[in-house]
Amino acid sequence: MTNAPEEPDGHHEPGAGGSAPDAPDALDAPDTPEPAKAPAVTDHGGGVWSIPVPIPDNPLGHTLVHLIDTDAGPVLVDTGWDDPDSWQSLVDGLAACGTDVQALHGVLITHHHPDHHGLSARVREESGAWIAMHPADTDVVRRTRSTGPEDWLRHLTGKLAAAGAPESHTAPLHRALTDGSVRTLPGSTAAVPDLDIEPGALLPLPGRRLRAVWTPGHTPGHVCLHLEEQHPEAGRRGLGRLFSGDHLLPGITPHIGLYEIPGSPETADPLGDYLDSLDRIARLRPAQVLPAHQHPFDDAPARAAELRAHHEQRLLELLALLTGRERTLWELTEALSWNRPWARIPFGSRNIAVAEAEAHLRHLLVRGRAEPVHGSTPATYRAA
Repeated sequence: MTNAPEEPDGHHEPGAGGSAPDAPDALDAPDTPEPAKAPAVTDHGGGVWSIPVPIPDNPLGHTLVHLIDTDAGPVLVDTGWDDPDSWQSLVDGLAACGTDVQALHGVLITHHHPDHHGLSARVREESGAWIAMHPADTDVVRRTRSTGPEDWLRHLTGKLAAAGAPESHTAPLHRALTDGSVRTLPGSTAAVPDLDIEPGALLPLPGRRLRAVWTPGHTPGHVCLHLEEQHPEAGRRGLGRLFSGDHLLPGITPHIGLYEIPGSPETADPLGDYLDSLDRIARLRPAQVLPAHQHPFDDAPARAAELRAHHEQRLLELLALLTGRERTLWELTEALSWNRPWARIPFGSRNIAVAEAEAHLRHLLVRGRAEPVHGSTPATYRAA
């Protein structure tokens, strides 16, 4: 585990257990590495394949979309980013697996982010396949579709101002609102799912035994999918295989921020949800984890323990900053340890860093280890 938490990107925080191929902001960071080269389509045995689907202009490189053979036809786990090249990679990958889009029976979405749910609408249009998602993330999809990008930007600008961000940081956001240059958000036209994924339920995959495991934290409705079947490789210890989405990755810490839904309750504790979800997955002890990024790995309990230790260390660092001094959220974010000096962190990544710090601060507040200073504007906090 790295000594200092890394700088986050929009979906994941590199580090916490090894070097990571992703960097915070692919467009702004001058020393961003080249995207990881996509692997070939992989046959994992037992009627399971992975298809790398590119994420444009993102150092993560690709999403690993998984294909599961069932008695009713093939089913996808996630679909990938909505982009012509990504679509073609999915089509070519399905062909390499011996099938095509039209043959798809269903789509299981681990969470609503556009690198996982982006192509779902086109898959459904081409195949008639159903789409299933946890209802908490379906709610985010509906809100995103019905909320204009200007409203989301106003929400972000208001949160940054409340955090104590300087005018020099919020000014570009205000300019975008006044000159009409707000960009459409990824996911603003994402497909509304047909079916709800119910936690603990066996999913409708004839001939397979796939169980939904609710793992909130990265998003409110993130799910892992546990294939409760003997691993095709003899001698492996553990029960079956786990499609982990972004919840459990071999060398990247998933981004944990507040659930960014305007009007969401201030009692929400995404980090607490994530830590509980790590424990839930560790108890499953799958023989192998098939994540949505990087590569398959073993020993889910050990990786879960690494991630928990990473966040516990982050909480201790934050608590130390709050001891003996009142600070705004922005001041806390500036003072936290990142993988480069604050002055070198790009604009967009600073917003994500604030979200990371806010989720950790919220966890301390919920646990009674920190408290707001009443009457302070912008809000300041201190150790309880």
